[in-house]
Amino acid sequence: MVARTISCRGFALALCLGLALCLGRTVPARAADEGFTRFIASLWPDAEKAGITRATFETQTRDLKPDYKLPDLMLPGRPKTGAPSQAEFVQVPADYVKEARIARLAVDGQQLAAKYRDTLAAIERRFGVPGTIILAIWGRETDYGRYQLPYDGLTVLATQAYVGRRKEQYRGEFIEALKLIQNGDVTRKGLRTSWGGATGLTQFLPSELAKHGVDFDRDGHVNIWTSVPDALASAAQQLVNKGWQRGIRWAYEVKAPPHADCTEGVPEVTKPLSEWLREGFVPVRGQRLSAAEKATPASLLQVEGIYGPSFLVTKNYFVIKEYNFSDLYVLFVGHLSDRMNDGQPFATPWSASSQLRTADVETMQRKLTGIGLYADKIDGKAGMLTRAALGAYQKRAGLKVDCWPSESVLRAMQAGR
Repeated sequence: MVARTISCRGFALALCLGLALCLGRTVPARAADEGFTRFIASLWPDAEKAGITRATFETQTRDLKPDYKLPDLMLPGRPKTGAPSQAEFVQVPADYVKEARIARLAVDGQQLAAKYRDTLAAIERRFGVPGTIILAIWGRETDYGRYQLPYDGLTVLATQAYVGRRKEQYRGEFIEALKLIQNGDVTRKGLRTSWGGATGLTQFLPSELAKHGVDFDRDGHVNIWTSVPDALASAAQQLVNKGWQRGIRWAYEVKAPPHADCTEGVPEVTKPLSEWLREGFVPVRGQRLSAAEKATPASLLQVEGIYGPSFLVTKNYFVIKEYNFSDLYVLFVGHLSDRMNDGQPFATPWSASSQLRTADVETMQRKLTGIGLYADKIDGKAGMLTRAALGAYQKRAGLKVDCWPSESVLRAMQAGR
């Protein structure tokens, strides 16, 4: 009877919240937050096991309120919206890897490379990650610290743990954040995050910081919020922990031969660079590769299908992709790193391609899944596997093979070809 009463109360609170959201009305704080308050209290046993003191827990959770305006929540009366569309998944390459922004960040990065020369040299000696790669991550993530993260970190993590789509993950992130505050690595005020809970100059989730954080300035704290050495070294450590190979480039821009098969542009198709060269791929600007480079395994990347630049990417490309799972993100970071060194844009310009709406790409992915050409997530993102599957479909349907999600391919699918 008691359990049923509690269940009914919970349902009533959820219904109240849902109706208010639908009608655009404000929910009385006491009614809306009663369930949240109970939820926060339920986290104490796990927090205690993780070494959080009662004083820390009570101080940091007292007066904590949820933020129901965050994206990626599952609220009664509100449809599932999923995560907001990140730029790397909805913009075409020319808009994401924008020349004006790359040029500005490259100049700023060169100045920072001079300012932190000794720190970057020490990081490269210890971790084997070039300083320009780490600077490029910093530039892309927070514009070298100029971008101010908009959310209170504990509010974000607690709300996502309570009503987010990935509740279990964020329970752990919330407790890891309490550890950061308790250890004195950051204050509650200083723990600002994105809507997804990433924090610091180089953008770590608290659990990732626990795995990869480095106290490079040796002050007793891993401080990625105000210590540039800690932030850059932690980013380098994360890349190393995820497989970074010392002395290997992230990618080589190449000119693809006319007969190149864009369906080979998947991580599973890996060949030594020398083999790609024998097949007619030519490094741009007459770049000459050493014998060691020619022996390096690489995969084909054509983020605009057969249009725009082509790349032969190494293992380190996919390591950067572990930082942010987007081809355009990696291209941005890798290219920005190169620009700090040689100042040259891509040899082949981006084409004036346009990308379909996410819903249309999802429709194409479902079609490709149904005919056995695609077995990855239905997410509306035209990544490597989607592009290769589109190329395989185009071959089967007798269409031009360009591995790009265009309106003409969508129409062919809708017509049953």
